[in-house]
Amino acid sequence: MAGDRKLSADERILWGKVARSTRPMPAKAGVLTELDAFLAEAEAAAEREQEKQTPATPMPLQPTAPSPSKPSAGVHHPLEKPVKRKIAKGRLALEARIDLHGLVQSQAHAILLDFLIRAHERGMRHVLVITGKGSSMGSEGALKRAVPLWFSKPEFRYLISSYESAAQHHGGEGALYIRLSRRHGERS
Repeated sequence: MAGDRKLSADERILWGKVARSTRPMPAKAGVLTELDAFLAEAEAAAEREQEKQTPATPMPLQPTAPSPSKPSAGVHHPLEKPVKRKIAKGRLALEARIDLHGLVQSQAHAILLDFLIRAHERGMRHVLVITGKGSSMGSEGALKRAVPLWFSKPEFRYLISSYESAAQHHGGEGALYIRLSRRHGERS
């Protein structure tokens, strides 16, 4: 890789996740502090760039009537009990999974959105999202609380049909089974 090439936002996030999962060799501890400084600077630059892209004055919201063709658009229901049971017992395959452990919310949001978009484009129906229970280091599970809230946001809403906590062997309360909505024009 060329030394003058800059990492994309996705590459920085991925590299940060990899870097946090390793331990420095005893003689190389100084390099790790340089990496931490670089990652902090890169994250700050990405946030500044994102702030530039958002409008300074919010646009007034215009009330819109719900579409009669899709009365439940954006409303997520729990998985049906037979479907959840089949997934838990392995009779209905989880087609993909993603683990968001160790990520901050901004990183997890971007990675999860990208994962769900790709899974949806590939026609997948059932995926597993591991958020973690958040019981370590006094945390109350920021991702465990935030991920279900993100699903009601416009960027996630069209991707997801339903979701529910996973079975114990798939992560229990620290993971979610997600049924992705069908692609436009797709039939059962």
